[in-house]
Amino acid sequence: MQLRADILQAAFIEFSERGYHQTAIADIAQRLGIGHGTFYRYFENKRDILQHVINDTALKLTELLVAENAPEAVDTLEDYAEQCRRIAERFSAFAHANPKVLRLVLMEATSIDADMTQSVLRLVNTSGHITAAYLANGVQHGYLRADLDTLSTGHAIVGIIMAGMFRLLTEPDNADVLKPYSEACVRLLIEGMATPTSTST
Repeated sequence: MQLRADILQAAFIEFSERGYHQTAIADIAQRLGIGHGTFYRYFENKRDILQHVINDTALKLTELLVAENAPEAVDTLEDYAEQCRRIAERFSAFAHANPKVLRLVLMEATSIDADMTQSVLRLVNTSGHITAAYLANGVQHGYLRADLDTLSTGHAIVGIIMAGMFRLLTEPDNADVLKPYSEACVRLLIEGMATPTSTST
């Protein structure tokens, strides 16, 4: 299993440095000092590796949305506001720590083939449904507007988050680039959707 992990890491480095399309299996094998046959014992091809990168990224992001950050974890606007800030901070930290992963998933993966494009689109679609669950919880507990279209708004929020990721990719070395963006997004999520009788935080 260690060699499999090493191949994944080597492939990711090669993808990041050369670009997915410019990377050959030989480049990955050479970085590790292994033969092609060893590579193919663990992965079918480099596309198989990229699919693992996408799946791993989805898993890591999902792990940020458990316990106190789960959709059903809060029942007041104040707690929801704090939850939004925590999630924004953790997503920003992940993005700053993994800009090459974001570039690979958001910009290169969709240029490979139709199936890989659908894989990325499924990830985005699932994110919209997860976000809608947070909004539905807010509507249920009365701190978000009762007439809120939770699914459409959930997908819109994912679009806002993705725009932030693209902004980071334009300034990957700017440690503060996402801070004002995240604050603006949280304010929009709170003030733009809270019930008129809820207290703004």
